[in-house]
Amino acid sequence: MKTSPLILSTLIALSLIATACGAPAATAAPTNAPATTVPSAQVPVTGPGTTVAIGKSDALGSFLVDDKGMTLYLFTKDTPHTSTCYDKCATNWPPLLTTGDPVGGDGVDASILSTTQRTDGTTQVTYNGWPLYYYAKDTKAGDTAGQNVGDVWFVISPAGEQVTSAAATEAPVAGGSASVAVGKTDALSSFLVDDKGMTLYPFTKDTPNTTTCYDKCATNWPPLLTTGDPVAGEGLDASLFGTTQRTDGTTQVTYNGWPLYYYAKDSKAGDTTGQGVGDVWYVISPTGEQIK
Repeated sequence: MKTSPLILSTLIALSLIATACGAPAATAAPTNAPATTVPSAQVPVTGPGTTVAIGKSDALGSFLVDDKGMTLYLFTKDTPHTSTCYDKCATNWPPLLTTGDPVGGDGVDASILSTTQRTDGTTQVTYNGWPLYYYAKDTKAGDTAGQNVGDVWFVISPAGEQVTSAAATEAPVAGGSASVAVGKTDALSSFLVDDKGMTLYPFTKDTPNTTTCYDKCATNWPPLLTTGDPVAGEGLDASLFGTTQRTDGTTQVTYNGWPLYYYAKDSKAGDTTGQGVGDVWYVISPTGEQIK
């Protein structure tokens, strides 16, 4: 017996419906994959700023370094809180940058630690108004290859002043007094030195108890400063000691009315390389007279 096409179509449709209704519902496969997070590497991290600390060497005394001991320098062509070192200069003298308020280590005066904005938008650390830099040729902690480069780059003391010689770094601490003693050589006999034996000089262009040596002159001839009454060593006439006020507010020691100075090229006790320079710089005797 033949099945009619209509009946056959109906049977097929019913079979498909029954199959579909009897099939189990699909379930999502379980997963053990851990959840992932979006990396936050591009989000700025807030935290303390760059740290400035104190380093020291026999040649230069105490000076500013970073937290890894790398020496920091000032540039005498800068103006207060303004860097003039860019392009090739900044390649040789990379600025000390920070992303937060700079932090002062032991011995650093936090009140004179600040920042300045550079033209590229970065923030450079300053100290006593001086923008701070590294020197590209310093390769390890304690290196000071940048000292006195071009007569414009110098390490900077904890007091915020450029350090031009070992003698100049030994400024008396608050409440202290400069000590003056007597040194001697076969060529010059007896003359004034500081308590470390560094030679002291008067300047013939000065007038009694008044200094005329500033700026570049004071870089080459750092004044003998004190924060108390100067102390006379053996063989010196205490009545000849005095002080004079400099235009920057510091106090300079005088002897017999002569303001006293170091010479930047004297590198060790007993050096007298400043003697006779320009026919205006001479060592000074215990009686207060220039030795020519």
